Amino acid sequence: MASRSQSSANTYYFAILISIVSCVMFVMAMTPLGANDIDNFLSYRYDNIQAGEYWRIITGNLLHTNLWHLLMNLAGFWVILFLHETHYKNQASQFIALFISLCILEGLGLYWFFPELKGYVGLSGLLHGLFTFGALLDIRKDYFSGYLLLIGVFVKVGYEMYFGASESVSAIINARVATESHFIGVISGLICGLVWIPLIRFIKQHKNAGN
Repeated sequence: MASRSQSSANTYYFAILISIVSCVMFVMAMTPLGANDIDNFLSYRYDNIQAGEYWRIITGNLLHTNLWHLLMNLAGFWVILFLHETHYKNQASQFIALFISLCILEGLGLYWFFPELKGYVGLSGLLHGLFTFGALLDIRKDYFSGYLLLIGVFVKVGYEMYFGASESVSAIINARVATESHFIGVISGLICGLVWIPLIRFIKQHKNAGN
């Protein structure tokens, strides 16, 4: 019981760490001395990644255009975490690995399939992946809500890809909403779900057989 409680706490510690890092990077980017350095060194930029600056694939997810962008993404992050808390609260290591995997898949997906998108920052693409993965976990546990969530995110992203994102959201974050990142996020969530869920099931079955 103690180990499960500790694992649950570690999941939230990691979420808090991501939130703090995002806030610190935002504050540093907003200061006169750090603005150019942080953005130029860490944001997702296709040309720089092509030149070998591969860390941008991950770090670009943690930067934001303005305060509203930061607050909206962090709020979404915590809402999704609480929405699927039952899947993650005792699986800290898996949640951390999932977060990192989604970061990498998001960056690689944009780089490979949307080279015309030269710059990108924000957690929104990753959040779509996390949401999709959580919906798949709901379906695995026979929660009918999982099907509704999955259909909902498909419809949302399909609408955005065809009609474009809301102009009001673009105005709030002071940038074009990168709908491509939302699409890649959903695909990344599906990939993680289709790979991880059978793998986790296999590992559990193997452990039970060994006991």
